[in-house]
Parts: sequence; structure tokens; C-alpha cells
Amino acid sequence: QVQLVESGGGLVQPGGSLRLSCAASGFTFSSYVMSWYRQAPGKERELVAVITRFGGSTEYADSVKGRFTISRDNAKTTVYLQMNSLKPEDTAVYFCNAKTKDLNYWGQGTQVTVSS
Repeated sequence: QVQLVESGGGLVQPGGSLRLSCAASGFTFSSYVMSWYRQAPGKERELVAVITRFGGSTEYADSVKGRFTISRDNAKTTVYLQMNSLKPEDTAVYFCNAKTKDLNYWGQGTQVTVSS
């Protein structure tokens, strides 16, 4: 069955870094656009970063541009989110998403907390 399993979240101090991973299985990974979303308490889920099927194009929310980098390894069926210069406002549950024209899959999320 389809699985998206996020890992790498945790507690980090402001200015620190984390690398999230999302391991995919149960579908043809290279056929899907992959994204990271996040949801902070009391707020709507928001798009953080997107990467096209073979990594040729990426897009970022304005709030994370220059600090976050999305990448993917189709051989390992894994998508990554490198997060640098973290701020308290980056605190949220981060979700991995896989999408085609007709299908849309979500992971269970991983908590990222930025606090001193």
C-alpha cells in the first residue's frame, strides 16, 4: 500500500538546522510531484516547498526562501527538506505530499519545534 513516512523532526534552537526525510513506497515515485507542507497550531496547512518529478524545478514559500532546500532521490524514493536558519515561526508539523493529476497522498507528519 502507499506509504509516506516522514522523519528528522525534533527540537532545535533558533538559527539551527534540521533535515527532514520522507520515504515513499507503494507507488511509482518518479511519477509524482513531491511537496512539503506544514501546519502550525491554530493555523491552516500551508505549502512550504515543491519539487518536480525529476528535480528540475523547485518552488518555495516566500517565508522560507533562501533558508530551506527541497531535494529528491528517485533511486531511494525519498524526498528531503533541508532547513537552515530556523526561526520560532517555523514551528509546525511538517507533512510530505505526493501528487499527480488524479492522486494525492499524505504522510503522517513530523513535529519541528524551534525554541531556545
